[in-house]
Amino acid sequence: MNTATLTVPLYRLAHSRTGDKGNRSNISVIAWHPMLWNVLVEQITEAAVAHQFALRQPRQVTRYLLPQLQAMNLVLDDVLDGGVNDALNLDSHGKALSYLLLDMHVMVPAALAPHLAGPPI
Repeated sequence: MNTATLTVPLYRLAHSRTGDKGNRSNISVIAWHPMLWNVLVEQITEAAVAHQFALRQPRQVTRYLLPQLQAMNLVLDDVLDGGVNDALNLDSHGKALSYLLLDMHVMVPAALAPHLAGPPI
């Protein structure tokens, strides 16, 4: 049995979009290939996302799975420093938060390497 794994940034497995409403951000994560879906479900958990955003101190992270689309929506509460009208930070809309998530490292079985986005490994 081959158990070799690769550690790669999430952007090799998925792309993302971000939206916001008040002090809440939602981040969609969509697999580049259906074969990568199970890796996303196993590793992009509420706890893992909360850890990735620890400096932003989300009060809660909720994950909604959309398996027929090989996608998930992550809702991060109280992560935008009060929202557009209250925040003093540069990105009060939270549009760049997807980049922080996509930079998260995940472990991928080496057999799935052909399905990763970007140059071959």
